[in-house]
Amino acid sequence: MQVTVGRIVHYILSETDAEQINRRRTSRKDIAERINNNEPNNIMWPEGAQAHIGWAVLPGEVFPMIVTKATESIVNGQVFLDGNDCLWVVGITQGLAHSQWQWPPRVV
Repeated sequence: MQVTVGRIVHYILSETDAEQINRRRTSRKDIAERINNNEPNNIMWPEGAQAHIGWAVLPGEVFPMIVTKATESIVNGQVFLDGNDCLWVVGITQGLAHSQWQWPPRVV
């Protein structure tokens, strides 16, 4: 089967992916505390800022990815995470290792 733009495949998170995702995520509690914080030296939540909220992820976890660009078996895509954010990945090859994509298993 040939991978094409718009296909949904599975993406395997790498350690770098997991660190990047977890570093930028925050919690509702942290946001509320920062919004309600009136102390001058503390970091406030900027008005209109987009919060990245979701469960922590681990290397090796598999998430759906929609292919946004495809050249033979190398793809770019948006990885849909369990939260309100996603991860953009580029130059991804097919395989079973971290930072690779694979076809979803067929359900019979």
